[in-house]
Amino acid sequence: MSDTRRRVKVYTLNEDRQWDDRGTGHVSSTFVERLKGISLLVRAESDGSLLLESKISPNTAYQKQQDTLIVWSEADNYDLALSFQEKAGCDEIWEKICQVQGKDPALDITQDPIDESEEDHFEEIPETTHLVELPPCELGRLEEIADLVTSVLSSPIRREKLALALMSEGYIKKLLGLFRVCEDLDNREGLHHLYEIVRGVLFLNKAALFEVMFSDDCIMDVVGCLEYDPALVQPKRHREFLTKTAKFKEVIPITDSELRQKIHQTYRVQYIQDIILPTPSVFEENFLSTLTSFIFFNKVEIVSMLQEDEKFLTEVFAQLTDEATEESKRRELVNFVKEFCAFSQTLQPQNRDAFYKTLANLGILPALEIVMGMDDLQVRAAAIDIFSYLVEFSPSMVREFVMQEPQQTEDDVLLINVVIKQMICDSDPELGGAVQLMGLLRTLIDPENMLASTNKTEKTEFLSFFYKYCMHVLTAPLLANTAHDKNSKDHPEGSAKINPVCPDNFQTAQLLALILELLTFCVEHHTYHIKTYIMNKDLLRRVLVLMNSKHTFLALCALRFMRRIIGLKDEYYNRYIIKGNLFEPVINALLDNGTRYNLLNSAIIELFEFIKVEDIKSLIAHIVDNFYKALESIEYVQTFKGLKGRYEQEKDRQSQKLNRYRRDARSLDEDEELWFNDEDDDEDGEAVERRMDDDFSDSYEKFMEAKKGAANGANGANNAKSATIPPASPAVTSNTSSSSVKTVALPATPVVKSALVGLVDYPDDEDEEEEDEEEEQSPRKRPRLSS
Repeated sequence: MSDTRRRVKVYTLNEDRQWDDRGTGHVSSTFVERLKGISLLVRAESDGSLLLESKISPNTAYQKQQDTLIVWSEADNYDLALSFQEKAGCDEIWEKICQVQGKDPALDITQDPIDESEEDHFEEIPETTHLVELPPCELGRLEEIADLVTSVLSSPIRREKLALALMSEGYIKKLLGLFRVCEDLDNREGLHHLYEIVRGVLFLNKAALFEVMFSDDCIMDVVGCLEYDPALVQPKRHREFLTKTAKFKEVIPITDSELRQKIHQTYRVQYIQDIILPTPSVFEENFLSTLTSFIFFNKVEIVSMLQEDEKFLTEVFAQLTDEATEESKRRELVNFVKEFCAFSQTLQPQNRDAFYKTLANLGILPALEIVMGMDDLQVRAAAIDIFSYLVEFSPSMVREFVMQEPQQTEDDVLLINVVIKQMICDSDPELGGAVQLMGLLRTLIDPENMLASTNKTEKTEFLSFFYKYCMHVLTAPLLANTAHDKNSKDHPEGSAKINPVCPDNFQTAQLLALILELLTFCVEHHTYHIKTYIMNKDLLRRVLVLMNSKHTFLALCALRFMRRIIGLKDEYYNRYIIKGNLFEPVINALLDNGTRYNLLNSAIIELFEFIKVEDIKSLIAHIVDNFYKALESIEYVQTFKGLKGRYEQEKDRQSQKLNRYRRDARSLDEDEELWFNDEDDDEDGEAVERRMDDDFSDSYEKFMEAKKGAANGANGANNAKSATIPPASPAVTSNTSSSSVKTVALPATPVVKSALVGLVDYPDDEDEEEEDEEEEQSPRKRPRLSS
């Protein structure tokens, strides 16, 4: 029983004057040797760690609010709060605090901090003046009362004394009675004084006064007083709005009268803070901190009470998913759930976790699947907001539901596909909803927030699911806008244009940019799955069609997609790019851009600069072989000359490597000749010569077998010595014979590394000239650029 009574939530007030939850635990008051005094200790109920250790200082002002809340400040701008589960536990700790400070537990506040300006004079205040003497509550004394309330706001001590006086004499209700009299008499001067009085009382920032002012029988009169601002020519009609315009909609009847009263109170107090009261100045920021706390804890209580009412929430979701429910009714239900989720943000993490689990068990995700596909824009917008709350709180919960959906259903009714279609079909010209949904999709497919369990199944299973059932829906608009380019291998280079069936308008371009942003994210984070998809769908070729778009931002998105792929420095991607000649649309865009110095120009040059700096040899060779003649005139940057330099360096390095191999081979040939021609004049010469012949035969056969692969293309007309000299690299020959690859056979330097080991040059100048003549006979393919 004591554990439940002492169970508390610890809050701290952040810089934005919002309460941050620090955890749940159990509070105790005990003597701490290190702090040399009685202290409040809170230990976490989860692991027993210390959440709070605060010495009860004799000079600290503690406040008890709403029977289950104790609030105090430990230092400048550092406010703390303990929210008790039970009133009895709050009373016990409050009595302990008052005992240490020597105060009366019947009061709701122990004392206020002392201003430095008042500290020296505090002892001079006579004991008899412990309360401020209030003038009689009469019409003729309203100006005097207003001056008194306004004058105490600058002094914490006097604010506290005035609050005690107002509470002890029931003064607030008397003042509100005068308001009704003044309004009946149309006494504008008295009403203006009452505005100043009520505003000043709110700025006293005392929870005990708020409890009186915001009670059912007082709050509308408080709002009435605040209508008569002296600065306004005509009073505002706040009461008319609250009673007639603002309608309280019960989507499902609330039977708990306390809950209904709490909802009304919270709405009206929020209205007072946000609408009626002027924005506080820098000096008044802390005056309404207790009002903010009052609203905050009210919301926590509302969510808790609704969550505990199982019948209520069950009925909400039953009607939400019922096909017979009227559209207007369904709209109200969705808006209720949206506001319910918004209120839940005030809960501490443990309670918020339980809250969303409750919603999941009640069927929130299947319900969203239904309402997100409806025609009503308001319903869809509210459903998207609810979905965003769920995804931000627990992406894993959404992923788990998605993977549990029956596989026999059609792909387009899966929740993620419904979300993707909402993104694609967003009717907003600025695609505000699509941007929001794209962010949610990125969260769902982000491996960083997937649970790294022992078997690591979530990442593998979900990504496999996503690429199998959802990726084709996401890329459909992209493929549709580049549809006629699917046979581009048969088209002349540079002929790819935006599909005229799907006009290149601004909204379409924005949508394609969002899809490309998501695909770029996939390239960075989904190495295997996206690589397979790109290869199978030839996706990069389709994306690069968008380099022709009149919208530069879309061309940049396409370029960024390619840049991320090249940034991975993956040879699989590099070979795919080379084979498809996919640099051509990029270089065409650079040449079409001309001498304009803009973002597109810089981005394309950065791409080639990256290839140069990272020395990606296969891409460098491909670019120089096929496009250097078109690029060599660009001299305002040294990027392309640098690429040529890298190419030449690699060419020289390979030549040196070949020369070393050639020298080794020639030395071996000379040794063989010497060995073959060597004769021994000893009397055993014949036997020795026979043995040497056998050894030579074995060695020569092994040597020739090692070179057999290189000898297939040799000319039969060569002499016997030429049999040891292989022809041009087979790798180069295969490249020049391919119709889809633009790689050019390089004289004396192979492009492919794997063919370097078996290459040997001709040993004399005459044979080198023969090799040059042989290569000149094969047609050299040159890039055909649209420029």
